[in-house]
Amino acid sequence: MTAPHLSPAQIRNRLFLTARAVLRAHRPDPDGRCRVCRVADCRVSAAARDVLAAAAACRPPGEPGHPA
Repeated sequence: MTAPHLSPAQIRNRLFLTARAVLRAHRPDPDGRCRVCRVADCRVSAAARDVLAAAAACRPPGEPGHPA
């Protein structure tokens, strides 16, 4: 759980770190199946990739590229 005093940038960074950790654990073996789930199309890694994409698209105020 995140504390209420964290800035949006800190929350965004925690999302990045968590999603990357999930992707490291759920990367596919040479046979193409997830190491944890043992399925070819791992939903957990797909969700982590979606979180990374959403967090990358969201820019906190004051950061370069923030829509005005």
